Amino acid sequence: MEKINVAVLGATGTVGQKFILLLQNHPYFEVRELVASERSAGKPYAEACSWKQDVPIPANLAELRVKSTEEHLKSHILFSGLDSSVAGTVESRYAADGHVVISNSSNHRMDPQVPLVIPEINPDHFRLIHSQKHKGAIVTNPNCSTIFLTMAIAPLQRHFGVEAVNVTTLQAISGAGYPGVPSLDILGNVVPLIGGEEEKMETEPLKILGALSGEEIEPVSMKISAQCNRVPVYDGHTETLSVKLRGAPDLTEIRRVLSDFSGLPQELSLPSAPQRPILVLDDPDRPQPARDSWLQKGMATVIGRLRPCPVLDIKMVILGHNTIRGAAGAAVLNAEAMVRMGYLKNGKQFPKIDARLFAEPLPVESR
Repeated sequence: MEKINVAVLGATGTVGQKFILLLQNHPYFEVRELVASERSAGKPYAEACSWKQDVPIPANLAELRVKSTEEHLKSHILFSGLDSSVAGTVESRYAADGHVVISNSSNHRMDPQVPLVIPEINPDHFRLIHSQKHKGAIVTNPNCSTIFLTMAIAPLQRHFGVEAVNVTTLQAISGAGYPGVPSLDILGNVVPLIGGEEEKMETEPLKILGALSGEEIEPVSMKISAQCNRVPVYDGHTETLSVKLRGAPDLTEIRRVLSDFSGLPQELSLPSAPQRPILVLDDPDRPQPARDSWLQKGMATVIGRLRPCPVLDIKMVILGHNTIRGAAGAAVLNAEAMVRMGYLKNGKQFPKIDARLFAEPLPVESR
């Protein structure tokens, strides 16, 4: 297929740099424009960017002039890693001008007409873009910790029904961007507050797991309590959770449901899709960020220590790579799904698509 020209918004930041790495030599997309703040605008990318990745800046982008967020862009599709302090206004303006913004930023996630998508779970929600008033569209992926939590509870909700979740996160410092958390605050310490994170984890899954009805999403009925902590780990968010289920499934059945879970990205063999989106480990001391966050190229949700809970029904430990599947990789996977579903092309219009390409939400099989 002919590659689609794309731009990266917030290209000098941590998520922007990950976008550039993941889009290098991508079979669907070609990075043609880089956008950042006025401070970086006009400079070659290599000069404007404090590159913090493990490989050099791609040679084809090193000398590319960085544009400001006020400049006209030729690319139809924009991957946004903008900071939330500016993302809301900038993304809305580009969408109004006819661009399709695939955003990792939090500003529009809970807008009623903006899809909040994990494509293994709710690709049917992409249809919301047809209700937006923009010439283009805005599509979002969830908060990093929300992605791993929702990936773990979605199969349980579909097969058994979930009544309540209690989750505690141990979140890596890379999730705070660069330069992150001051060393005197995080070394040998745990910071029991990440601003806005608990609210995101308690609300975003309800939209993702909700049912699309016309131009609205009816949130799923479920209680989620979250406590979020920053810990001295470089990459990989760990979450411990207890889950209250409907009915009384045994652990063998629960394990099978989790292990067998897959969705549209696996059915379509999308380039960034993990072959197995959920990995259930047997080792009693896993998952661990240093050993397991890069499984399936950082795109899997890893689950371990699945066992009975004396307060709710079951408890487990889950892990995900926060800057890959939890950020840039999630947005790229959304864009890949939209390409294959017929939404994204080189032209300025996205067509109505064949509804048979959607993976509709599965009903709860037992109550």
